[in-house]
Amino acid sequence: MIVFILGSSITVAQDRAPVPLLPDRISFISPPGLSGVQVAQLLGDPKQPTPYLIRVKLAAGARIPSHTHPDARSSTVLAGTLYVGFGETFVESQVVAVPTGGVYVAPAGVPHYLWAKDGEVIYQEAGTGPTGVAFVKP
Repeated sequence: MIVFILGSSITVAQDRAPVPLLPDRISFISPPGLSGVQVAQLLGDPKQPTPYLIRVKLAAGARIPSHTHPDARSSTVLAGTLYVGFGETFVESQVVAVPTGGVYVAPAGVPHYLWAKDGEVIYQEAGTGPTGVAFVKP
């Protein structure tokens, strides 16, 4: 009896196996007011209390001004060098270069800003929703 139950569970699990998301199926959008920024929702729903994964492309020179999120986010740089700063205003001398393969964490509610100073950057953010973005007013 136990073998039958385990066998059934495995069959059900295999029928529901996730399908990989391949690069040619990723759709990016350009958020209004953020020149040179493209965002793709890869996994999950950032509006729900579940894990999510977002990919971001920054064109050379693009900046994302100081902002916060209600959740902590872990980001991995996939291509290029991302310059990250923490604080309510952009201060070039305080940014830290995060190269390809590097990881940084933006804690919940902490203002931070991003810059693709040297060229195009692609990075991926993971967190647990619900989430959002609140830009710091200058």
